[in-house]
Amino acid sequence: MPYVQADNSGGLEKKITVHTLQQMRGREKFVMVSLYDAPMAAMAQKCSVEAVLIGDSLGMTVLGYDSVIPVTMEQMIYHVEAVARGNNKSLIIGDLPFMTYATPEQALSNATRIMQAGAHMVKIEGGAWLADTVRMLSDRGIPVCAHIGLTPQSVHKFGGFRVQGRDQERADTLLSDAKCLNRAGADLLLIECVPAWLGTAITQASDIPVVGIGAGSDTDAQVLVINDILGLTPQPPKFSKNFLEETGNIPGAMQKYRDDVKAGVFPSEVHTFS
Repeated sequence: MPYVQADNSGGLEKKITVHTLQQMRGREKFVMVSLYDAPMAAMAQKCSVEAVLIGDSLGMTVLGYDSVIPVTMEQMIYHVEAVARGNNKSLIIGDLPFMTYATPEQALSNATRIMQAGAHMVKIEGGAWLADTVRMLSDRGIPVCAHIGLTPQSVHKFGGFRVQGRDQERADTLLSDAKCLNRAGADLLLIECVPAWLGTAITQASDIPVVGIGAGSDTDAQVLVINDILGLTPQPPKFSKNFLEETGNIPGAMQKYRDDVKAGVFPSEVHTFS
Protein backbone atom coordinates (compact mmCIF):
# COMPACT_ATOMS: atom_id res chain seq x y z
CA MET A 1 0.00 0.00 0.00
CA PRO A 2 1.84 3.16 -1.18
CA TYR A 3 2.69 6.05 1.12
CA VAL A 4 1.70 4.34 4.38
CA GLN A 5 5.28 4.82 5.58
CA ALA A 6 6.79 8.28 5.26
CA ASP A 7 9.51 8.08 2.62
CA ASN A 8 11.51 11.27 2.22
CA SER A 9 13.65 10.12 -0.70
CA GLY A 10 13.28 11.23 -4.31
CA GLY A 11 11.44 14.16 -5.85
CA LEU A 12 13.00 17.44 -4.80
CA GLU A 13 16.76 17.28 -5.26
CA LYS A 14 17.66 20.14 -2.93
CA LYS A 15 16.19 21.58 0.22
CA ILE A 16 13.87 24.49 -0.51
CA THR A 17 14.52 27.66 1.48
CA VAL A 18 13.08 31.16 1.61
CA HIS A 19 15.95 32.21 -0.64
CA THR A 20 14.96 29.51 -3.18
CA LEU A 21 11.44 30.90 -3.46
CA GLN A 22 12.74 34.44 -3.77
CA GLN A 23 14.98 33.35 -6.65
CA MET A 24 12.05 31.63 -8.39
CA ARG A 25 9.93 34.77 -8.31
CA GLY A 26 9.40 36.08 -11.82
CA ARG A 27 11.11 33.04 -13.35
CA GLU A 28 9.04 30.00 -12.43
CA LYS A 29 5.86 29.53 -10.45
CA PHE A 30 6.22 27.48 -7.29
CA VAL A 31 3.70 25.18 -5.70
CA MET A 32 2.31 24.90 -2.17
CA VAL A 33 -0.02 22.30 -0.67
CA SER A 34 -1.75 22.57 2.68
CA LEU A 35 -1.51 19.12 4.32
CA TYR A 36 -1.31 17.63 7.77
CA ASP A 37 0.48 14.28 8.06
CA ALA A 38 3.71 12.45 7.29
CA PRO A 39 2.50 10.28 4.36
CA MET A 40 1.07 13.24 2.44
CA ALA A 41 4.16 15.29 3.29
CA ALA A 42 6.38 12.54 1.86
CA MET A 43 4.25 12.45 -1.27
CA ALA A 44 4.59 16.22 -1.68
CA GLN A 45 8.36 15.85 -1.63
CA LYS A 46 8.22 13.08 -4.23
CA CYS A 47 6.02 15.29 -6.42
CA SER A 48 8.53 18.17 -6.13
CA VAL A 49 6.13 20.47 -4.26
CA GLU A 50 8.30 23.35 -3.09
CA ALA A 51 6.33 24.38 0.00
CA VAL A 52 3.90 22.69 2.38
CA LEU A 53 1.62 24.52 4.75
CA ILE A 54 0.25 23.02 7.93
CA GLY A 55 -2.78 25.27 7.99
CA ASP A 56 -5.22 25.73 10.82
CA SER A 57 -7.67 24.56 8.16
CA LEU A 58 -7.00 21.20 9.80
CA GLY A 59 -9.71 22.21 12.24
CA MET A 60 -12.27 21.73 9.46
CA THR A 61 -10.54 19.19 7.20
CA VAL A 62 -9.24 16.80 9.88
CA LEU A 63 -10.81 17.56 13.26
CA GLY A 64 -14.42 18.17 12.23
CA TYR A 65 -14.89 21.71 13.54
CA ASP A 66 -17.11 24.12 11.61
CA SER A 67 -14.39 26.79 11.57
CA VAL A 68 -10.70 27.22 12.37
CA ILE A 69 -11.41 29.10 15.61
CA PRO A 70 -11.15 26.13 18.03
CA VAL A 71 -7.70 24.99 16.79
CA THR A 72 -5.05 25.05 19.53
CA MET A 73 -1.28 25.43 19.56
CA GLU A 74 -0.95 21.84 20.76
CA GLN A 75 -2.90 20.58 17.74
CA MET A 76 -0.80 22.67 15.37
CA ILE A 77 2.45 21.46 16.93
CA TYR A 78 1.31 17.83 16.69
CA HIS A 79 0.69 18.15 12.95
CA VAL A 80 3.80 20.23 12.22
CA GLU A 81 5.89 17.52 13.85
CA ALA A 82 4.18 14.85 11.74
CA VAL A 83 4.75 16.74 8.49
CA ALA A 84 8.39 17.43 9.37
CA ARG A 85 8.97 13.70 9.91
CA GLY A 86 7.68 12.97 6.41
CA ASN A 87 9.42 15.67 4.41
CA ASN A 88 12.97 17.01 4.67
CA LYS A 89 13.17 18.99 1.43
CA SER A 90 10.09 21.21 1.05
CA LEU A 91 9.80 24.51 2.91
CA ILE A 92 7.50 23.81 5.88
CA ILE A 93 5.15 26.60 6.99
CA GLY A 94 3.13 26.39 10.21
CA ASP A 95 0.05 28.43 11.00
CA LEU A 96 -0.33 30.27 14.26
CA PRO A 97 -3.94 29.63 15.33
CA PHE A 98 -6.61 32.06 16.45
CA MET A 99 -5.57 34.54 19.17
CA THR A 100 -2.06 33.12 19.59
CA TYR A 101 -0.40 36.26 18.17
CA ALA A 102 -2.58 39.08 19.51
CA THR A 103 0.58 40.87 20.68
CA PRO A 104 4.12 40.77 19.27
CA GLU A 105 5.36 39.12 22.46
CA GLN A 106 2.72 36.40 22.31
CA ALA A 107 3.51 35.86 18.63
CA LEU A 108 7.21 35.46 19.37
CA SER A 109 6.55 32.88 22.08
CA ASN A 110 4.18 30.79 19.95
CA ALA A 111 6.21 31.16 16.75
CA THR A 112 9.18 29.77 18.67
CA ARG A 113 7.15 26.67 19.54
CA ILE A 114 6.05 26.13 15.92
CA MET A 115 9.61 26.54 14.65
CA GLN A 116 10.97 24.12 17.26
CA ALA A 117 8.35 21.59 16.12
CA GLY A 118 9.89 21.57 12.64
CA ALA A 119 8.51 24.56 10.71
CA HIS A 120 10.80 26.80 8.68
CA MET A 121 8.33 29.70 8.62
CA VAL A 122 5.17 30.81 10.43
CA LYS A 123 1.96 32.13 8.89
CA ILE A 124 -0.19 34.81 10.50
CA GLU A 125 -3.41 36.45 9.32
CA GLY A 126 -4.05 40.17 9.23
CA GLY A 127 -3.21 43.51 7.70
CA ALA A 128 -1.19 46.55 8.67
CA TRP A 129 -1.87 46.03 12.37
CA LEU A 130 0.54 43.08 12.18
CA ALA A 131 3.51 45.20 11.10
CA ASP A 132 5.12 45.36 14.55
CA THR A 133 4.66 41.60 14.98
CA VAL A 134 6.16 40.82 11.59
CA ARG A 135 9.07 43.12 12.34
CA MET A 136 9.73 41.51 15.72
CA LEU A 137 9.66 37.98 14.31
CA SER A 138 11.79 38.90 11.30
CA ASP A 139 14.37 40.71 13.42
CA ARG A 140 14.71 37.57 15.53
CA GLY A 141 15.28 35.25 12.60
CA ILE A 142 11.77 33.83 12.20
CA PRO A 143 10.53 33.95 8.58
CA VAL A 144 6.93 35.11 8.18
CA CYS A 145 4.20 34.40 5.66
CA ALA A 146 1.57 37.14 5.99
CA HIS A 147 -1.99 36.19 5.00
CA ILE A 148 -4.47 38.80 3.76
CA GLY A 149 -7.80 38.83 1.92
CA LEU A 150 -10.23 36.23 3.21
CA THR A 151 -8.61 35.32 6.51
CA PRO A 152 -10.55 32.35 7.94
CA GLN A 153 -9.82 33.28 11.56
CA SER A 154 -11.92 36.42 10.96
CA VAL A 155 -14.86 34.51 9.46
CA HIS A 156 -17.30 35.77 12.10
CA LYS A 157 -16.21 39.37 11.47
CA PHE A 158 -16.70 38.90 7.72
CA GLY A 159 -20.07 37.21 8.19
CA GLY A 160 -18.98 34.06 6.37
CA PHE A 161 -16.47 32.94 3.76
CA ARG A 162 -16.85 35.87 1.37
CA VAL A 163 -14.72 37.23 -1.45
CA GLN A 164 -12.79 40.28 -0.25
CA GLY A 165 -11.78 43.42 -2.12
CA ARG A 166 -14.58 43.69 -4.65
CA ASP A 167 -15.26 47.31 -3.72
CA GLN A 168 -12.56 49.88 -4.37
CA GLU A 169 -12.19 50.99 -0.75
CA ARG A 170 -11.54 47.46 0.50
CA ALA A 171 -9.26 46.73 -2.46
CA ASP A 172 -7.21 49.84 -1.66
CA THR A 173 -6.94 48.72 1.97
CA LEU A 174 -5.69 45.27 0.99
CA LEU A 175 -3.12 46.76 -1.38
CA SER A 176 -1.97 49.11 1.38
CA ASP A 177 -1.80 46.18 3.84
CA ALA A 178 0.35 44.19 1.41
CA LYS A 179 2.81 47.07 1.01
CA CYS A 180 2.98 47.59 4.76
CA LEU A 181 3.69 43.90 5.45
CA ASN A 182 6.36 43.94 2.72
CA ARG A 183 8.09 46.84 4.46
CA ALA A 184 7.78 45.20 7.87
CA GLY A 185 9.86 42.23 6.72
CA ALA A 186 7.43 39.50 5.65
CA ASP A 187 9.09 36.86 3.48
CA LEU A 188 5.95 35.56 1.74
CA LEU A 189 2.50 37.02 1.19
CA LEU A 190 -0.58 34.80 0.85
CA ILE A 191 -3.75 36.33 -0.58
CA GLU A 192 -7.04 34.45 -0.47
CA CYS A 193 -10.37 34.95 -2.25
CA VAL A 194 -9.94 38.29 -3.98
CA PRO A 195 -10.79 39.33 -7.55
CA ALA A 196 -8.16 38.27 -10.06
CA TRP A 197 -7.33 41.88 -10.96
CA LEU A 198 -6.56 42.63 -7.32
CA GLY A 199 -4.37 39.53 -7.04
CA THR A 200 -2.41 40.83 -10.02
CA ALA A 201 -2.10 44.35 -8.57
CA ILE A 202 -0.85 43.07 -5.20
CA THR A 203 1.65 40.74 -6.86
CA GLN A 204 3.02 43.55 -9.02
CA ALA A 205 3.31 45.86 -6.00
CA SER A 206 5.13 43.31 -3.83
CA ASP A 207 8.85 42.83 -3.39
CA ILE A 208 8.35 39.32 -2.00
CA PRO A 209 6.80 36.17 -3.52
CA VAL A 210 3.00 36.16 -3.48
CA VAL A 211 1.01 32.94 -3.07
CA GLY A 212 -2.59 32.90 -4.24
CA ILE A 213 -5.65 30.84 -3.43
CA GLY A 214 -8.66 32.12 -5.28
CA ALA A 215 -6.63 35.19 -6.27
CA GLY A 216 -6.19 34.66 -9.99
CA SER A 217 -3.38 33.19 -12.04
CA ASP A 218 -0.82 36.02 -11.91
CA THR A 219 0.51 35.34 -8.41
CA ASP A 220 3.99 33.83 -8.03
CA ALA A 221 2.60 30.59 -6.60
CA GLN A 222 -0.61 28.71 -5.85
CA VAL A 223 -1.75 26.84 -2.76
CA LEU A 224 -4.59 24.34 -2.37
CA VAL A 225 -5.72 22.23 0.55
CA ILE A 226 -5.04 18.53 0.00
CA ASN A 227 -8.70 17.71 0.69
CA ASP A 228 -9.73 19.90 -2.26
CA ILE A 229 -7.09 18.36 -4.54
CA LEU A 230 -8.48 14.91 -3.69
CA GLY A 231 -12.16 15.85 -3.92
CA LEU A 232 -12.84 15.25 -0.23
CA THR A 233 -14.60 18.56 0.43
CA PRO A 234 -18.42 18.14 0.38
CA GLN A 235 -19.00 21.68 -0.96
CA PRO A 236 -15.73 22.64 -2.63
CA PRO A 237 -14.92 26.32 -3.06
CA LYS A 238 -14.94 27.87 -6.52
CA PHE A 239 -11.13 28.22 -6.53
CA SER A 240 -10.50 24.49 -5.99
CA LYS A 241 -10.29 21.56 -8.38
CA ASN A 242 -10.67 17.81 -7.88
CA PHE A 243 -7.50 16.47 -9.48
CA LEU A 244 -8.17 12.93 -8.25
CA GLU A 245 -11.21 12.73 -10.51
CA GLU A 246 -8.96 13.47 -13.47
CA THR A 247 -6.07 11.14 -12.59
CA GLY A 248 -7.64 8.26 -10.66
CA ASN A 249 -4.92 7.96 -7.99
CA ILE A 250 -3.64 10.11 -5.14
CA PRO A 251 0.01 10.54 -6.20
CA GLY A 252 -1.15 11.36 -9.71
CA ALA A 253 -3.58 13.98 -8.39
CA MET A 254 -0.88 15.82 -6.49
CA GLN A 255 1.52 15.58 -9.43
CA LYS A 256 -1.15 16.86 -11.84
CA TYR A 257 -1.89 19.81 -9.57
CA ARG A 258 1.81 20.63 -9.39
CA ASP A 259 2.30 20.32 -13.15
CA ASP A 260 -0.77 22.41 -13.98
CA VAL A 261 0.36 25.24 -11.70
CA LYS A 262 3.83 25.17 -13.27
CA ALA A 263 2.34 25.24 -16.76
CA GLY A 264 -0.08 28.06 -15.95
CA VAL A 265 -3.05 25.82 -16.66
CA PHE A 266 -4.39 26.08 -13.10
CA PRO A 267 -6.12 28.15 -11.97
CA SER A 268 -8.22 28.79 -15.02
CA GLU A 269 -10.89 31.45 -15.39
CA VAL A 270 -13.54 29.18 -13.84
CA HIS A 271 -11.52 29.06 -10.61
CA THR A 272 -11.17 32.85 -10.23
CA PHE A 273 -13.32 35.74 -9.03
CA SER A 274 -14.09 38.94 -10.91
